[in-house]
Amino acid sequence: MADAHHKGLRLAGGIALFAALFAILIAAAWYAIGAWNALSGPPMPTTGYVAMTLGVVFSLVVGCGLMALLFYSSRHGYDEPHHSEQDRSD
Repeated sequence: MADAHHKGLRLAGGIALFAALFAILIAAAWYAIGAWNALSGPPMPTTGYVAMTLGVVFSLVVGCGLMALLFYSSRHGYDEPHHSEQDRSD
């Protein structure tokens, strides 16, 4: 019975946390949209959109590549400390 009570409290806490974080996300998006619409300036040329897209794609490729190298080195033992022949004989 007490275990079910703890599960209920844990679920309620998770829902409350999700609701609070979602409210913060909505508030931040509302502020960002308002600030974006309030700023006026010359329209961005097509080359600006191309440069921004290339920058985002390049950043994603570098990030994914580094994560792939991290998992590769971890799975193939490159992150383990070095053991020499002398250490193995002791």
